[in-house]
Amino acid sequence: MIELAPSILAADFSRLGEQVRAAAEGGATVIHVDVMDGHFVPNLTVGPPVVKSLRKATSLPLDCHLMIDNPDQFIPTFAEAGADWISVHQEACVHLNRVLHHIKDHGCQAGVVINPATPVETLSEVLDLADYVLVMSVNPGFGAQEFIPGSVHKIRRLAEIRAQRGLGYRIEVDGGIAEETAPLVVRAGAEILVAGNAVFGHGDPKTNAQRLLRAATEAAMQKV
Repeated sequence: MIELAPSILAADFSRLGEQVRAAAEGGATVIHVDVMDGHFVPNLTVGPPVVKSLRKATSLPLDCHLMIDNPDQFIPTFAEAGADWISVHQEACVHLNRVLHHIKDHGCQAGVVINPATPVETLSEVLDLADYVLVMSVNPGFGAQEFIPGSVHKIRRLAEIRAQRGLGYRIEVDGGIAEETAPLVVRAGAEILVAGNAVFGHGDPKTNAQRLLRAATEAAMQKV
């Protein structure tokens, strides 16, 4: 099943609840929250108070993507605020195994993220712990960037490893996802598509979500 996870990074924050509900009406099943600290990535975004408010606005799972240094320190706070999924960067975690266990201990789905320059093989020892793996198809820090085509082979490789080892993680992709690129990543094996600008950047979020999901679902059917 292909899932769409609109990223609120591109939403109008003055109408955040309304925009999230519109995306959900268009078929979105997860809400993606990009958390940036100005250190790990060159930008600052939202924190636990916004997650807490968002929790009141939607019943959909909140997917908190922590683009921050020392993420293990903040996992309890995000879980308490209402996060359902929490993902951390391989590049930010010295003790990645421990951090993934920490997320699960707080009742959340545990995800691990890799940047465009990070090889899939760096995750070999934690793939049995991850509920999902997020492949960054842009360099993290800002929205509305161009999709990096090299990300496709990493998605394909993750799908191969999953089949070879009989693992259960899902594959998520974030960055430059639009009607043109969604079919590429879905055919490679991605199942959860994060899209910000393509959903919230212009026009009606409901209609945009419907179009994006349609393109992704059609590609998934062709793959079968």
